[in-house]
Amino acid sequence: MSVRTLLLGVLLGAIVQAFGDSGTSQGADRPNFVWIVSEDNSIHYMRMFYPTGAPTPNIQSLAERGLIFDRAFSNSPVCSVARTTLATGMYAPRNGTQFHRRIRPARLPEDWRMFPFYLRQAGYYTTNHVKTDYNTPAGSGVWDESSRQATWRNRPEPDTPFFHMQSFPVSHEGSLHFSAEQIDPAALQNDPDSVELSPHHPDTALFRYTHARYLDRMRNVDEIVGRMMADLEADGLLEDTFVFYFGDHGGVLPGSKGYLFETGLHIPLVVYVPDKWKSLSPLPQGSRVQGFVSFIDFGPTLIHMAGASVPDHVDGRPFLGAHITTDQLESRDETFGYADRFDEKYDLSRSLRKGRYKYLRNYQAFYPDGLRNNYRYRMLAYQQWRDLYRSGELNEVQRRFFEAKPVEMLFDVEADPYETVNLATDPDYADVLKDLRARLQQRVKGMPDLSFFPESYLVEHAMDDPVGFGQQHAEQVARLVDVADLALVPFDQAAEPLADALRSSDPWQRYWALIVGSCFGAQAESLVPAARRLLDDPEPLVRVRAAEMLGIVAAIDPRPTLHQVLETTESAVEALLTLNTVVFFHDSIEHRFPFDIESVRMRVTSNETDRRLEYLSDGSSRQ
Repeated sequence: MSVRTLLLGVLLGAIVQAFGDSGTSQGADRPNFVWIVSEDNSIHYMRMFYPTGAPTPNIQSLAERGLIFDRAFSNSPVCSVARTTLATGMYAPRNGTQFHRRIRPARLPEDWRMFPFYLRQAGYYTTNHVKTDYNTPAGSGVWDESSRQATWRNRPEPDTPFFHMQSFPVSHEGSLHFSAEQIDPAALQNDPDSVELSPHHPDTALFRYTHARYLDRMRNVDEIVGRMMADLEADGLLEDTFVFYFGDHGGVLPGSKGYLFETGLHIPLVVYVPDKWKSLSPLPQGSRVQGFVSFIDFGPTLIHMAGASVPDHVDGRPFLGAHITTDQLESRDETFGYADRFDEKYDLSRSLRKGRYKYLRNYQAFYPDGLRNNYRYRMLAYQQWRDLYRSGELNEVQRRFFEAKPVEMLFDVEADPYETVNLATDPDYADVLKDLRARLQQRVKGMPDLSFFPESYLVEHAMDDPVGFGQQHAEQVARLVDVADLALVPFDQAAEPLADALRSSDPWQRYWALIVGSCFGAQAESLVPAARRLLDDPEPLVRVRAAEMLGIVAAIDPRPTLHQVLETTESAVEALLTLNTVVFFHDSIEHRFPFDIESVRMRVTSNETDRRLEYLSDGSSRQ
């Protein structure tokens, strides 16, 4: 052998070694990935997760050769926010994508991409069939194909590794938008008399039928998973492919989708682990995983399993792949959730679950969970629930959905899976409350959480670079969080700092001080003179919050101020925020302020404001 040949062989060997070490080796040297995503379902409707759920034999078969994740979570209880979190691996309130649906797309920093981009860079063929629903532009280089024709079968070469995501709407909320004439219990596979209702729901024939009808949808989801697995097997790909089945967030019975309860966030997740790639799972096939995983983690996990480097900017951590140990996986015990605007409805909440305990922070606690959202109330069960509340036929737990909330709640979700017993005022749990409260405060300050500015302000000032905007305003956000958290202390301790905040030169401190005053309600009587002065504030949304607080304590009729803002604002988002307050008062039980919306002449409207106006113009919105 010549020296030249020997050197050439060494050089080629080095190139191959470097290529392999970089995670970009070709063909079967890397696994494929398929995501099968069902819409709007939590763990509560599948027997393999919940004893009263529907049987799902195909998904169970998947699990026998894979992993069942007993603690998998969406970070948001609604589609566009959840899917954007999934695609970016980032918390939505950090990058401006927390509002469902986007009014103005939030742009990621120039050199940041959704996670399939990094798989493509590593040589993967990436396809999506078909739903995206992102609150940020997908950008170039993310998908090889995203369409109804997208499939792994279109990859350029048989040995090209692939990632394929496919979403199925069969279990979507819309599947429960049936009419009274369409109700037919005899056509169901599940018996309405046998279902276990949530303690939040009234025990009526309609709720039982709605629940049973949704259990039937789980059977449909199971059939879809079976077909997808059969397609992979027919193509000879099953032993090279990890298959993830999961829900895109929780739902969808009333009070779940759109809310930070376990029914809105706790998703089913099963991962099929092919024999060839068992080394990438820290646990053996058939195991039930107790460690917490969230949507921020899914993309980083695939990047890591593909052998590529996980970008520094993501918030998630891989939970499968090389060098992930059993201890690392099972020791994960936290998940963070967020809820902001859902279509036309605003209500800012955050949640933190650590182990068995769940902490919820309701920053606008005076808004009831049942505040009107037109799409939600297409469901007959929602309508009946509200009607029964108005007629006084619900028990204490069932009524909560339509009444003001505590500013913070603490649940032991293992002992109380439907989150009915608030432990926040129980002295036996004071240490747990203090710990989780501090952890959540650190999270919202550390991101920083952009929702401490109203959406209208973000649309005007932040959406071209929300991440950069957040970093530039991190100290301001921290101060706003401190004002908001005055709601957590007794009013006699909060009164003086709230009075100072009402005099602040920062309009958003004034804004938050008024929100806190609304949370205190009648206790905040000493703030009424200062709030009255803010009815003439130069910032329109401060005027709205002043009218809101003063209306809640019955100090004024809030309608003239709200009408004035609606008729003068040139921001459709500002109008939408104002209409949220209008609907709150219009539907309020304690302080009744019906609005004659036909007399208001707004300068700007949008799809979202039109939904509010449609509701307010409809005589059925009045009791």
